[in-house]
Amino acid sequence: MESWRNAKALFAGVGFPPAAWLLVFFVVPLGVVWLYSFGTNTSLTEIEISGTFSNYARALDPLYLGILWKSVLVAAATTVICIVVGFPVALAIVFAPDRWKPWMLLAIMLPFWTNLLIRTYALIAVLRREGYANQAIGWLHDSLGALAPLVGLPQPGAYEPMELLYNNFAVIFGLVYVHLPFMVLPLYAALDKLDKSLIEASLDLGAGHLRTLLLIVAPLAAPGIVSGVIITFVPALGAYLTPDLLGGPDSQMIANVIERQFKRANDWPFGAALSFILMYATFIAIAFQAMKNRQAEARQ
Repeated sequence: MESWRNAKALFAGVGFPPAAWLLVFFVVPLGVVWLYSFGTNTSLTEIEISGTFSNYARALDPLYLGILWKSVLVAAATTVICIVVGFPVALAIVFAPDRWKPWMLLAIMLPFWTNLLIRTYALIAVLRREGYANQAIGWLHDSLGALAPLVGLPQPGAYEPMELLYNNFAVIFGLVYVHLPFMVLPLYAALDKLDKSLIEASLDLGAGHLRTLLLIVAPLAAPGIVSGVIITFVPALGAYLTPDLLGGPDSQMIANVIERQFKRANDWPFGAALSFILMYATFIAIAFQAMKNRQAEARQ
């Protein structure tokens, strides 16, 4: 491949359009919002960029810190569940026959073909009181109730539908449903490069499957785990639609607070400050991943 140093005009011609697009439609609007975070409202429609840090100081209010901390806990729980569920799925795809791998990967990526809003409303149909989940649990309850007298157990009472919607459970369930593919794909990419002879050697030397998984497979898949954690935790932390539609009054996350500042409260400077606090957290996470990758390369 020809180096760009030997064909600067060609590479500049190819690279200029996407660079200009990013600059005009991404960097500039982002810079405007960043400037708003140092401003104050002078009227309903005007913002003065005064260089104040009061919006960031206001974000340290216990109310907003509590919502931010809850968002972090919800995103962390989502990430942990995605790891626990996604790791066996990625392993199953890696060790599946070659003819089945493309179909299994297609099944993982299939949700991307449907709009997130439609998928979220589908979850509402599943989790509501009259939804499919309660219907299935009720059917199981009635079936076991019919068998209870046959084994000498008392007849259970009528099934009361469970509250599976508009609470923290629904938010975490929805976030796991949305972000699980983002965990499985990096794990699969890392595990697919795994030298399977190391697993066979570990088992031959007497290590059990669980010990082999923890001491051999997991460390070798660390880059995929770190990547999966970042691209799952960061979007889950800034999720808006899922907690807005599936959560209740006590299930709102920091992104919902940001939305209210821009729309209902008309406090764009404070909303911009909260937005960039999340962005700063993203930069820190990416820098942490880069540092870990550099340390891993140094050890090699």
